[in-house]
Amino acid sequence: LRLVHGFSTGFKPTGTVAYVADIVPATKRGEAMGLSSFFGTIGMATGATIGSAIAKSYSTDVMFGVSSAFAILSIIILAGMKETLENREKFKLSHLSISKNEIFEKSAIPPSIVMFLTIFSFGIILTVIPDFGVHLGLDKSESAWLNKGTFMTVFIFASLIVRIFAGKISDKFGREPVLKLAAVLYAIGMLTVGFADSIAMFFTGAVIYGLAVGMNSPTLFAWTADLSADENRGKAMATTFIALEAGIMLGAILSGWTFSNNPENFPITFGMGAGLAVFALIYLISRRKKISTSLGHE
Repeated sequence: LRLVHGFSTGFKPTGTVAYVADIVPATKRGEAMGLSSFFGTIGMATGATIGSAIAKSYSTDVMFGVSSAFAILSIIILAGMKETLENREKFKLSHLSISKNEIFEKSAIPPSIVMFLTIFSFGIILTVIPDFGVHLGLDKSESAWLNKGTFMTVFIFASLIVRIFAGKISDKFGREPVLKLAAVLYAIGMLTVGFADSIAMFFTGAVIYGLAVGMNSPTLFAWTADLSADENRGKAMATTFIALEAGIMLGAILSGWTFSNNPENFPITFGMGAGLAVFALIYLISRRKKISTSLGHE
């Protein structure tokens, strides 16, 4: 059952961002990706909260039943949407058989590199933050608002605030300037969390990190759409999503090994995420210099 669910989490986000890129003008892709990710983030945030409440008050069976009902509602919505492909083929099992040159889209390599280097930190957040919260005493707080999951709530709300605006700004000033700023905020946010010795500093890092995520995600998918040809847009989006999943997975694995349940390793663990964000910034800067040099020769 988890394998089947994994297919849905692979197909649906890729199809969604490709569909959004198809139906909006190129000049508004950033804004559209920001709006789409805004609602996606709300769904993940409220789903976790509501799901836990339902499971606690009723049962996990009821929780999964409600989740299925929401999925059915999404199918009903999809049934009323207009297909963007002119020459659509009927699905065949043979479509699941792919060759090596069909896995990655070359045009999506630049945003995929930036995605991998920046999203690596999210794997660290998912793996280590609960232990960091316990280390700072959040599990012993008398306040009902302070617990091990509060960091996630703070960073998610911070990312929500900036998502739409960041995408719109990238439509006006370009994708790469926004991504450079996001990379800087990623590094600052990870270092702030890694060296946090107080709850205030811990949540300050959450806000900075949330702003970075909110700026980065919609801009990267808009950039992916910009670089890809119309007929390869779905494959390009899938390539960027592969980088996203790989970054989170490696971030989770390597941070677990590095942390090793030793609080003294927090700075090093979160420093890895900051270091890779700096590499993303260097890549974006060097890429721009390479393009400028090439234009100069022409």
